[in-house]
Amino acid sequence: MSARVLLEIKDLSVTYRRGNDAVRAVKNCSFPVATGEVIGLVGESGSGKSSILMSIPKLLPPGTIVTGQIFCDGRELTNLSEKEMNQWRWRRIALVPQGAMNSFTPHLTIERHITEVLEHHMRMTGSASAERAADLIKTVGLGDGVPRRYPHELSGGQKQRAALAVALACEPDFLLADEPTTALDVITQKEVLETIISASRERGMGLLLVTHDLPLASGVCDKLIVMKDGAIIESGPSREVTTAPREDYTKLLINAVTDLELPS
Repeated sequence: MSARVLLEIKDLSVTYRRGNDAVRAVKNCSFPVATGEVIGLVGESGSGKSSILMSIPKLLPPGTIVTGQIFCDGRELTNLSEKEMNQWRWRRIALVPQGAMNSFTPHLTIERHITEVLEHHMRMTGSASAERAADLIKTVGLGDGVPRRYPHELSGGQKQRAALAVALACEPDFLLADEPTTALDVITQKEVLETIISASRERGMGLLLVTHDLPLASGVCDKLIVMKDGAIIESGPSREVTTAPREDYTKLLINAVTDLELPS
């Protein structure tokens, strides 16, 4: 049996420059994600979750200081040039961003967003790329009319599904999802998340899911990593973390959710 491809974070720190000030958003974090695994990165807003996620494909703002190492299949990514990193984005590591509308070009149809990725990264053109785009759009649960529509013509849930279709285009090893259900209604959140989880599991991809929603993460993730103030304070199998948390902060997160769910 061949070893699973690993995405591995080692001693990662992220510091943002804000004028003359330096803000350390991530502090010496380490963890692996294997293909076939679904890992939830959870914690309050500002805990450093998205900073870790966006450091993997090197999409942090210019001037951000990143130290530590990020490996994918044994290759260190932190030292790659922008040109070299473009060989890894989409084909090996793909992103489903928060608020998908901002990731689309307004004057391109949904089909063109997908075929553009296929042309650039897979050298796929013509009817082959159009057929692939149509298949992907169906895979994420969107209708036949969607390929010819523009981003502004889609609902929030449809845009997130379309963003997933773009991310899946090159059959990456790893999928990064940054708060993919933010601003969606509860029913749509569940549907979109189920689509993301199903797509990643069917393809044997590794999935790193960033969310502040602990119940959501615990229900779909194999493992949870709990963050506070830029540091990992607890990690382990989802059931273990949620039923027998070791850290007081994790207990507070769980109790806060429980209190919200109790009838008044």
